[in-house]
Amino acid sequence: MGIKELQKKIRKLLKEKNAILLVHNYERPEIQDIADLTGDSLGLSIEASKAKVEIIVFCGVHFMAETASIVCPEKTVLLPVISAGCPMADMITAQSLVKKKTDLPGVPVVSYVNSSASVKAESDICCTSANAIQVVKSLVNDDTILMTPDRNLAQYTQRYTDKKIVYWEGFCPYHDRLTPRQVKKVKNDYPEALLLVHPECRPEVINLADEAKSTSGMLDYVRKSQHMEFIIGTETGIIHTLKTQNPDKLFIPADEKMICTDMKKITLTDIVNSLLNISPVIKVAEGIRVRAIKAIERMLAIPRD
Repeated sequence: MGIKELQKKIRKLLKEKNAILLVHNYERPEIQDIADLTGDSLGLSIEASKAKVEIIVFCGVHFMAETASIVCPEKTVLLPVISAGCPMADMITAQSLVKKKTDLPGVPVVSYVNSSASVKAESDICCTSANAIQVVKSLVNDDTILMTPDRNLAQYTQRYTDKKIVYWEGFCPYHDRLTPRQVKKVKNDYPEALLLVHPECRPEVINLADEAKSTSGMLDYVRKSQHMEFIIGTETGIIHTLKTQNPDKLFIPADEKMICTDMKKITLTDIVNSLLNISPVIKVAEGIRVRAIKAIERMLAIPRD
C-alpha cells in the first residue's frame, strides 16, 4: 500500500474510532501531513484534553504519550511504536532524583517536560524550553533551584536569573552534538541567514545564534520575520513544518545529521496497526499521575508575558 492509500486509511480509521492524531514537529513528513494537530509535546497534550474524542494517537516518543495520559486520564492514549523513547529522559529516574533531593533539602525541583511521568511526580514544577526562564523566576522565595534533566537548558536559563541553578547532567544527544565549528561552517556558507538554535544546544553554540527558541518559538519567529533565510539548529524534522508554513523562505539545517532516530521510528503502517488493534496503550498509574499533574498545573498557572 502506497503513502496516499495509507494516509487515507488512517484518516478513515480516526473518524471511525473517534480518535485524534497528534504529531510532533520532528516526526516523518508524511505523518505530519495528515495530523489533526502538530506541535510540541505539552501543547499537543493540552489541546488534546479539549478534544471530544475517545482515543489519542500520539506520534512522538514515550514521555510525550505519558504526558497526554497525565493530562487526559479519561482518554485512551496510543503510542504506535512502544520503543520510541528519549535518551535524555532516560538519563534520570525517579529513584535517582529522590536521592538527589535528599542532598539538597528544601531546594525546589524544576523538571523539563522531556522526562518520565515518575520524574514529574517527584518534581515541584515542570517547564518547557519556551517557559523555563519564567518558571524559574516564578520561584520567588528560593535562591537555589535544581533543574532536570537537561544541563544545556539549565545553563541557558541561568543566563536570565540571579538564582543558583544546580543542574542534572543529562542532555539530548542530537542537540548536544552540534558544535561551534559546524555552526560557523554553515554560517560561512549562508552569510545572509539568521541562525536559530534550540535551548537544548550547548552554551557555546547558543552564543553564536541570533535567537535561541523552542520548536514552537522557532515556528512563530520565522512566521513573523521579514528575513528570508534561516539556519535551523534543531532536529531536522521541523524543516518540513517550516517549509510548509513559509514556502517562500529558505531553511538550512545547521547539521544534516541532527536526526532523532526515535522520532523517526513511527511509520504510517504503524499508525494503521495501532488504530486497528487499539495498542500499544500508554496509561500512567493514578498514584503517579495525580502527583505529576500538580507539577504541570503549577507551570500552567504562571502568567504568560
